[in-house]
Amino acid sequence: MSDLRPEDFDEIDDEEMTVSIFTDDGEVVCGIDAIFDVDGRSYIALLPMDEDENETEEVWFYRYSENPDDPNEEPELDCIDNEDEYEAVIDKYDELQDEAEFDNMK
Repeated sequence: MSDLRPEDFDEIDDEEMTVSIFTDDGEVVCGIDAIFDVDGRSYIALLPMDEDENETEEVWFYRYSENPDDPNEEPELDCIDNEDEYEAVIDKYDELQDEAEFDNMK
């Protein structure tokens, strides 16, 4: 996982389903793969894109929150800094991927 601060996140582009994240190395455009809940908290799975705008196989996970009082406000992304929380998020994401793969086999 990259070392990002909340202020490094740019706004989410709903039309293209991408988000721009600013790291020490510059801007990284990511595809939004999934938004899901674990233990009552929302998370987002992002797929960084290469220079040709192709999604890489790497997945970045962040806490995800929206302001329920203002649906027009940009969602917030926060780093996951607890190893147990991060492992629970990965486990849930893997479970969702397995379910999607099983559904595609039908």
